[in-house]
Amino acid sequence: MSKPDDSPLKQSHMPLKHGASILPSVKIDSYNLRIRDKDGFIGDKANKAAFLEKVDYWRKHVDGHAAAKRLKMSDISKTDIDKILAGDDKLAQAIVWSAIHDFAIDLSDVINRFLKEKKWEKTERIAVGGGLSESAAGQFAIAEAMLRLNSLGRKIELRPIEHLPDEAGLIGAVHLVPAWMLKGHDAMVGVDIGGTNIRAGIVTWETRKKSPNIAKAEVWKMDLWRHGDEEPSRGKALKRLVKMIKALLEDAEKEKIIVAPIIGIACPGLIESDGSITSGGQNLPGNWEGESFNLAREITSSIPAIQGKDTFVVIHNDAVVQGLSQIPFMKDVRHWGILTIGTGLGNAKFTHNP
Repeated sequence: MSKPDDSPLKQSHMPLKHGASILPSVKIDSYNLRIRDKDGFIGDKANKAAFLEKVDYWRKHVDGHAAAKRLKMSDISKTDIDKILAGDDKLAQAIVWSAIHDFAIDLSDVINRFLKEKKWEKTERIAVGGGLSESAAGQFAIAEAMLRLNSLGRKIELRPIEHLPDEAGLIGAVHLVPAWMLKGHDAMVGVDIGGTNIRAGIVTWETRKKSPNIAKAEVWKMDLWRHGDEEPSRGKALKRLVKMIKALLEDAEKEKIIVAPIIGIACPGLIESDGSITSGGQNLPGNWEGESFNLAREITSSIPAIQGKDTFVVIHNDAVVQGLSQIPFMKDVRHWGILTIGTGLGNAKFTHNP
């Protein structure tokens, strides 16, 4: 391994910082916005658990019927719900449609409240991500929420994210760094740390005359660990993540993929410029918040080099990174945002750089 001072990508010399508000293509006007009302954080009304609670509410009205048994909260998945929507069980469908309708109302109310914030005022389009957005039920809810907002005079477009939610949080990492830093490479490492899953992947792109076309970025290979089922300590989670990244890097080297010595990490919460998480990491395994823990340092100490070059880690909020994956699809609007429906309701608002 070369000495840190010999590396052209030495971290202290980089024109970047963790949690930056100005990125190569966009300005981040707002992220991790947490608005309260009398019932608590409004985002809790439009997350994955809130949707399942609505399914459970309507299911209980016909408890004992076969349809109700199919929709028990402890057993149901997005795939199960979509199968019901496509099936012949009309009572089960009625339960799901009632939940979709109620969830769409709450989602539109939450978005309407966001749009009243000064930094969200000019928003023209909102991409909706997170696991629920890839399901038919989630997409119906998004469409109904848009209809409701437009009926209230909010002329805004809502659309599901273009990439699969599992991949968007990895693909967005390429937009955290300027394209010149990726020149001469075929790929970089993306990591998405969530409240239920940790994903790591090799993100590749098209290359034109040795310059990366990151608008065409895609996930070449990915590994997913559902840590929510195991409730590991922070230390165990970090070791597992490092193992995932190293295995992916080995696979890339076997395929002669030239990987940039950069790891882009998406995680919940407010990200400070030094890479620490000040708040919002409560759903992660163990305590990730505060100055005593620095994720960037932990990763670089475990993976000090990638294909012979010193490793650089850049961290940002998970909703921000998922939103960055939408940059190629937002060129026709200037002000846009993202909401991610998952364990919580992630959010970020962007303005394209002039």
